[in-house]
Amino acid sequence: MPNFFTDNHDLLNKFETLDLREIVALCENQYSQADEFPDAPHNYEDAMENYRKILEITGDIAGNYIAPRAASVDEEGAVFQDGKVTYAKGTREALDMLSKAELMGMIIPREYGGLNFPNTIYMMATEIISRADASMMNIFGLQDIGKTIAQFANATQKQEFLPDFATGKYTGAMALTEPDAGSDLQAVKLHAYQDEKGNWFLRGVKRFITNGNGEVLLVLARTEAGSKDARGLSMLACYGDETIKIRRIEHKLGIHGSPTCELQFNDTPAQLIGERRFGLLKYVIYLMNRARVGVSAQSIGIMQAAYEEALKYAKAREQFGKAIYNLPVISNMLIDMKVTIEAYRTLFYNACLWLDRKEFYELEVEKAKLAKKPNPEMNEKFKEANRVLTVLTPISKYLLSEASNKVTYDSMQIHGGTGYMKEFSIERLYRDARITNIYEGTSQMQIVGAAGSVINDALANYFNMWEMKQYKGTLTNLVESLKEIRVLFEESLRYVKEKKDVSYQDIASKDLVDMYSSIYVGYLLLDEANEDQRKIFIARRYVLDALAKARKAQETIKSELYSDVIHSESILL
Repeated sequence: MPNFFTDNHDLLNKFETLDLREIVALCENQYSQADEFPDAPHNYEDAMENYRKILEITGDIAGNYIAPRAASVDEEGAVFQDGKVTYAKGTREALDMLSKAELMGMIIPREYGGLNFPNTIYMMATEIISRADASMMNIFGLQDIGKTIAQFANATQKQEFLPDFATGKYTGAMALTEPDAGSDLQAVKLHAYQDEKGNWFLRGVKRFITNGNGEVLLVLARTEAGSKDARGLSMLACYGDETIKIRRIEHKLGIHGSPTCELQFNDTPAQLIGERRFGLLKYVIYLMNRARVGVSAQSIGIMQAAYEEALKYAKAREQFGKAIYNLPVISNMLIDMKVTIEAYRTLFYNACLWLDRKEFYELEVEKAKLAKKPNPEMNEKFKEANRVLTVLTPISKYLLSEASNKVTYDSMQIHGGTGYMKEFSIERLYRDARITNIYEGTSQMQIVGAAGSVINDALANYFNMWEMKQYKGTLTNLVESLKEIRVLFEESLRYVKEKKDVSYQDIASKDLVDMYSSIYVGYLLLDEANEDQRKIFIARRYVLDALAKARKAQETIKSELYSDVIHSESILL
């Protein structure tokens, strides 16, 4: 019987080798929670054993129950009838099973019935669920709604909402986008107003809302009458009651099990979460960063599923008297897929570690402020984690979602014509992957988001540290290759800056982000290969390919090819 945790050797290796000691200690309040909660771990080893058991349960449910139902979920889809949304039968069964296994409150604090897991472990579960059914992840992954309430709501609100999130009774939705406010959330118009008693109500329309039929919605609304920018927006929570009319669900290319709703709020009762005017500036940024990390997990889960399908088919399919697996042109594609998955899984879980650090350091800083005992060391650690995460979050979402599309494309190509047919899972995976580099910020928006940090060389100290490190054997040659990529990046950046043309810098930003990212990923892989000989091949293949791409990128930037884009109007007409 398959287990999507224990049979994924690279994911299992990540679990066993990632150093979570500091994060787990902070998550468990230096293990003082064990004094209050019988199921809380007493030490690091106890915590890791608990995490392993939960991931094994998740892997079992994903491999033996969710994955076998994914095709029927895709076929049936979520249904909209008489103003109500009904999940596909397989989705309902999966949610029931996950709830009974107490997996729907993984990141909810224990005092509200949750498991109180760090985000890194939760993301491993999210990858596992995504491999089984990407649309199921869109509901499972909305535990972040509960996490946001836990982070910013008042004590009464936490007690009201969180216990039912933890049991799976409530699913959530983040109602941000509107017909005229997609990536530009400053343009949100949905109106929040108060009655004479100070109660809040919502009026307006939201569109493209994942799981908009959820029981609890976090809504970005304009609370300051007459305002037109981010400073007039606040975050409110409401129930999905009869005052919210679901106008329609979208008929999508993929992720059919996940309903995407258009919602009309008709004087819907709501509660202000946190402070007024900080809805976009603080709370949505927190929520969106977590959502983008979640899509990265979804992307790598889809990639893993597509690779497994391609490998299985290549070994079974015979042409010219032998399995196509033995054809060099096919085996080379499979190798590229595996290298891509393992390289970007390494990047992803490194980003997850930084997300956990940033959030736990911030909590410690807030505790110190409340106690009026400043903690300068923790404050510096928080600033550093926030600075690193500012570049890693968009880079991870960009690279992993683009790679998910490429890996599913190549898997379908290996299947040939049969892969184009619905009888094979790759057809569904191919459609499901397509959304990953669109929602929660397109790849182009992620490049824009990362570009500032890249241009300011935000990771320079880490590159300098790695360049000074001693590596074993042939890895020293790969260090030289990464140094060369860094030189190519610096020369390209200098060339772009010297042009003093903002448009040219914007156009070249993709190449700059790609080069910069490859240096970071390359060194992460070298660190792994320094400890695990099996990873030497992955590191070598990735770094040498990155070097070839960096040389091409520099040539493109210096060739003035992008100058054509600046004057594209006459070309495109």
